[in-house]
Amino acid sequence: MTEGRPVLSETRGAVAVLTMNRPEKRNALDDAMRAAFLEAMEGARRDGAVRVIIVTGAGEKAFVAGADISEFERRTPVDQWRAMKAVSIYDAVARCPKPVIAAINGYCLGGGMELAMACDIRLASEVARFGQPEVNLGLIPGGGGTQRLPRIVGLGAALRLILTGELIDAAEARRIGLVEEVSSPATLMERAVALADVVAAKSPVALAAAKEATRAALSLPLDDGLKLESALFQLCFSSEDKAEGVRAFLEKRPPQFPGR
Repeated sequence: MTEGRPVLSETRGAVAVLTMNRPEKRNALDDAMRAAFLEAMEGARRDGAVRVIIVTGAGEKAFVAGADISEFERRTPVDQWRAMKAVSIYDAVARCPKPVIAAINGYCLGGGMELAMACDIRLASEVARFGQPEVNLGLIPGGGGTQRLPRIVGLGAALRLILTGELIDAAEARRIGLVEEVSSPATLMERAVALADVVAAKSPVALAAAKEATRAALSLPLDDGLKLESALFQLCFSSEDKAEGVRAFLEKRPPQFPGR
């Protein structure tokens, strides 16, 4: 990893770790970081050796403490319109066929919380703090907060966070279902990597299909979702991974999935 880059990328076996790297600014999102993150995500997506991605923040204070507000002051409505028409970091995560785990090590606010919500699984440190404070700036969440948050925690809990702009701690985030697990700061990355290693041992073909089908459940009617699930199940039947998985099961050995 090279210090000074907006996003650091490291590979640990089959796991890519992407670290938002502006600790002096609590890893606030600016244009350079967004561009670097999109590049790092695309690199991890295209790397055949990478099967799972972890996103975290540099330093001990923040995952991502929101957008860099200093950029808002000089940005015109047309500038903002153009920025939001481009491919977003949130969609890059949600649409990535590989599982993405958020390891949330501190402040996770605004656009940072929206980035975490775009991930597939969220693990948090005990010192993490969460919130959508955009109303305090006369704004609303613009990176998916109004849409993803109620789907994750329910309408009432989402509106409480969005309308008050207040922060909650990791224990409350776990209680409402915003994160799946809370651990000590010292063990957060260990837990994230251990989980990523478990997932990475599975069939990449099955993982991509499972992610697509499960995420579709948030937007498709049940009948359409069941049809998609059936189609993807049948597609998995044509893969080398399915042949290896069945063969390994019958031979009572761990499978070695080729990812095809």
